Amino acid sequence: MLGIIFVTGGVVSGLGKGIVAASIGKILQARGYDISMVKLDPYLNPDPGTMNPVEHGEIFVTEDVWIFSPSESVSFQIAEIDEDFGHYERFLGKYMHPSNNITSGQVMLQVILGERRGVYLGQTVRLIPHVVDEIKRRIIEVAKRENPDFLIVELGGTIGDYEAESFVEALRQIRAERKSLHVHVTYVPYLRSTGELKTKPAQTFIRLANAAGLPPDAIVVRSDRDLGIDVLRKISLYSGVPLDSIFPDPDRENVYEVPLILEEKGLGRRIEKFFGLEERKAELDSWREAIREGEKELTVGIVSKYWRMHDVHISINEAVKHAASAINCRAKIKMVDASSPDLDGLDGVILAPGFGVKGTEGMIDAAKRAMEEKIPTLGICFGAQLSTVAFARHIMGWDGANSTELDPDTPYPVVDMLPEQVGVKEKGGTMRLGAHEVLIIPGTRLMDAYGESIVKERFRHRYHISRKYAELMEERGYKISAVDRTGRIINAFEISWHPFFVGVQFHPEYKSRPGKPSPVYLAFMKSVLEHS
Repeated sequence: MLGIIFVTGGVVSGLGKGIVAASIGKILQARGYDISMVKLDPYLNPDPGTMNPVEHGEIFVTEDVWIFSPSESVSFQIAEIDEDFGHYERFLGKYMHPSNNITSGQVMLQVILGERRGVYLGQTVRLIPHVVDEIKRRIIEVAKRENPDFLIVELGGTIGDYEAESFVEALRQIRAERKSLHVHVTYVPYLRSTGELKTKPAQTFIRLANAAGLPPDAIVVRSDRDLGIDVLRKISLYSGVPLDSIFPDPDRENVYEVPLILEEKGLGRRIEKFFGLEERKAELDSWREAIREGEKELTVGIVSKYWRMHDVHISINEAVKHAASAINCRAKIKMVDASSPDLDGLDGVILAPGFGVKGTEGMIDAAKRAMEEKIPTLGICFGAQLSTVAFARHIMGWDGANSTELDPDTPYPVVDMLPEQVGVKEKGGTMRLGAHEVLIIPGTRLMDAYGESIVKERFRHRYHISRKYAELMEERGYKISAVDRTGRIINAFEISWHPFFVGVQFHPEYKSRPGKPSPVYLAFMKSVLEHS
């Protein structure tokens, strides 16, 4: 391995460190280097699977399911990880293993349960060295397993967070032991009252990084507007980082342009110099072609109970954009409140994933209207389940039809709990997770989309569409289009008399990439274009 690159942030969370980390990976990958990624998350949850997405953002699901076993008697199924892994996979075009997401919860469990087994017999177990050593072990374990040329390690939150101190110390120690480059992402706000860009917050957090023994080797400066040279000089002066190692990164509508911007500003060459490497040209022409957008704009509404926060459905947003680009169009995403959905002016509708009762009647109404008005529609997971409820109520006339998740006493349980989930008490890591085979039925829109009869897609669900009721609904045009290997689980359906109404139990957005869109989303967007 040539080296490790740390990516940290300051001032506020949500700066786009994940995009910066993925972009660094992309410009190195474009030079022919093999890249892997690690995300350090200081929260005490073993994984983000039980978190409210409004608080945490999207829960990304991996291809593989990792059995995390901090002791022989305790194990967890982990495939739900931080949303930044979606950026890593989309930018690098490679799958990430769930064990690359290292949380405080995992580390603490490993250390505490290890103490109970006598791993530290005779020692007083402390944050330093024991917790820090476990963090270091996990990072180096990824490096040994994957043996990349560069391992990029992103630290969640901001420098100076109390809960992140053990991670910062681990990075400091690794830096003392191995060739490591530290890229710090900071923020320069614009103060409207004075008409000034203010660098003081950036200065403060850079000082915190220096005090922690982790001085930056390069700084990426985020802002909502272009930065003048005077601002960059000021940051250089107060940080001690040379001006040629400070890289402006103003907001862009298309985040896939960030690697191109950072490469143009010289970050790739700065990394090569730091590690003593010969200069290589970054081959980014294919990336430029993959991320181009057409002129024709298509408006797609995402009906969601989490409609206020963009990050909750970021993989869906990106999958729509990938598919729009592939048909030489540009996607305009509109978040629609599931509680009172307004579908006016939409070229297409996506009924989004979610959990719980709130907003479900509105989503069912949205599905009904999309059926009636023949609006191209794609239901994802929970959205597919509620579309089935809408069909049962409004096409079949089954009053009170519902999911048993929402109404345990429904007279028509068209969506019910998976048999293997009955009796499961624990909520974290117990759903049907990861990639599973999807057997596609010939003569369906899904077969037209994929062009093959067996594919693998990623799942995250506890409830499923009842086959008994689905078969009864087929007489009115509800058509099962994909199942699992046993034929028991319905993985997808479509409505035969609708221009495009497809529901999938899986999450095809997780595998969509720039230049290689999800077949489901591509078929959906082609229909949106045709009927716009």
